[in-house]
Amino acid sequence: MINNFPVNILLTGASGFIGQRFIENNKNHLVNTVSLRDNAIADLDLKDIDIIVHLAGKAHDLKKVSSPDAYYKVNYELTKELFDKFLHSNAKKFIFVSSVKATADQVEGILTEEHPSNPQTPYGKSKLMAEAYILSHLPSNKSVYILRPCMVHGKGNKGNLNLLYTFVKKGIPYPLAAFENKRSFLTVENLCFVITELCERHDIKSGVYNVADDISLSTNDVVDIIAESMGKKAKKWHIPKTLIKIIAQLGDMITLLPINTEKLNKLTENYVVSNEKIKNALNKDLSISSHIGLLKTFESFK
Repeated sequence: MINNFPVNILLTGASGFIGQRFIENNKNHLVNTVSLRDNAIADLDLKDIDIIVHLAGKAHDLKKVSSPDAYYKVNYELTKELFDKFLHSNAKKFIFVSSVKATADQVEGILTEEHPSNPQTPYGKSKLMAEAYILSHLPSNKSVYILRPCMVHGKGNKGNLNLLYTFVKKGIPYPLAAFENKRSFLTVENLCFVITELCERHDIKSGVYNVADDISLSTNDVVDIIAESMGKKAKKWHIPKTLIKIIAQLGDMITLLPINTEKLNKLTENYVVSNEKIKNALNKDLSISSHIGLLKTFESFK
């Protein structure tokens, strides 16, 4: 069942990578943007808003220089304040983009929505706090969706993939080819597709939904796709795992080495996320395959 068009959407985080793609993909709707700085929520007028899409948040800090309080204020306090505003408004839908990191930092097997939540980082903990508040205040006359995307990629966002891209671009053989792993990725177009479906339809139940591309890939697969985007054949070294682990341990003590234990784990860990629940709810295929999505992303890096 589809809403009457156009839908009047309030979007937070519009200047971010996902927000920009969402606006580009939703020309048929009225997308209003708002910054949540400087007490903006208190002055927010939701009189004509149908749906709130809450993308704004403090992202995971790869350099680990942010204080835990910074995550708490942005990811929990601002979300709580905005959700309270929604509860007292005429808006009918609230879509909160959380993260799989609200559930687990490491995954054995396949991560589903039923997995016990035990985040270890301030980022994951703050996202889980926001989720818990929302779930404890679910209204009976409105729809509320919590989306947990895995690693999102797309045009304009290099993120963790940039290190691998640089390896291949410089012609340096990928030295960890002996490690086989599987991890899920999420093409930004697929995330925007899911959010748009939730905006436009009345037949999706409120709840928590993981969001990931259909097929998980190994880091070796990703290296192959990077090379494909450049019209090259990937170069790989199958160095024995034991030797690599010794070098990584040395890298923990000698910062000049290009790899340490943390980087090794990031490149070779398993993190497979199930998208079965959201796909069953939508009863539709996602827009782009894992392979094509990554290929488009890497082609945009040039």
